[in-house]
Amino acid sequence: MSLWPVYTGTSEPHDGITALPPPPPWRAFDGGPELATPAEDGDTSATSPDRVHRARTYRATDQAVQLVNAALYLRRPLLVTGPPGSGKSSLAYAVARELRLGPVLRWNITSRTTLHDGLYQYDPLSRLYAAGQAVAREQLPADSELQDHLRLGPLGTALLPYGRPRALLIDEIDKSDLDLPNDLLNILEEGQYEIPELVRAARRTPSAEVMIDGTDNRVTVTRGRVRCRAFPFVVLTSNGEREFPPAFLRRCVRLELHQPRDAHLERIVHAHLGEPDAYARDLIARFLSRGTDGELATDQLLNAIYLTRAAGLDASSRDELAEQLMPYLSRNGEEPDGF
Repeated sequence: MSLWPVYTGTSEPHDGITALPPPPPWRAFDGGPELATPAEDGDTSATSPDRVHRARTYRATDQAVQLVNAALYLRRPLLVTGPPGSGKSSLAYAVARELRLGPVLRWNITSRTTLHDGLYQYDPLSRLYAAGQAVAREQLPADSELQDHLRLGPLGTALLPYGRPRALLIDEIDKSDLDLPNDLLNILEEGQYEIPELVRAARRTPSAEVMIDGTDNRVTVTRGRVRCRAFPFVVLTSNGEREFPPAFLRRCVRLELHQPRDAHLERIVHAHLGEPDAYARDLIARFLSRGTDGELATDQLLNAIYLTRAAGLDASSRDELAEQLMPYLSRNGEEPDGF
């Protein structure tokens, strides 16, 4: 059993986040007014059955428990590196569920992603159209409400002044443009940002009610400035496909995950599919043996065990199907090429 009072890795929800000590003096934030953490069922996309299942069945290693707590105590992002299928993104959902941090805010990164995408989206064309419609109807002022055409992104929402941390998953940061990690530095260091469109409008309208990521709920932003109160639990995942700048790395707690082995792998199978039978144990042994020659992912094994149970096949057909479901993702440093 974990000796940490906050994240224990047991997957049982609790309020251990209230036992988190004050932050280091250099990581204290004072945004306000304080917002309540949204209920888990307030965002149906974040509570879809597959994500709930992943959060409930995730089995953290002792090292993962240690470093998650380090990130929470230090109010630092957690950079999680590992091969596909090692549970990098599932970790964020597991921590959010156990510590009751509300729906996970997810920001999927591509080569075209910019910092602006994560903070907020503003649609000036829809605002212009709404203003034109209002003038035509002679019902509303020509200056359509700016706040109706602006929505906070996952990063922008995570940095609102919530009383307890929100969980933010920045998935596949290594797929980003070279500049994005550096662009994130100031935001994650300062825990705050500005929305220039609202700053410019602040003389006329000091406060704006803007929509937040994933819902149609609104929060008040005063004078276009947002500052966090509880620094979010930020998980950045990477497949290890690139190096990051030292300035970025020193601001992160770093966790490297590996494909689970032996008893840990069996615990994962048990959590997802129940007690392994004799054939499942044989597949686990074959999966571990094959893994020495190339890269495999845990979900390939889970798929094979589930389907060979459900299909009602004879022994030779089950073996053939299992083989087809567990091709190497890569072998001897080469690109994936089938079996």
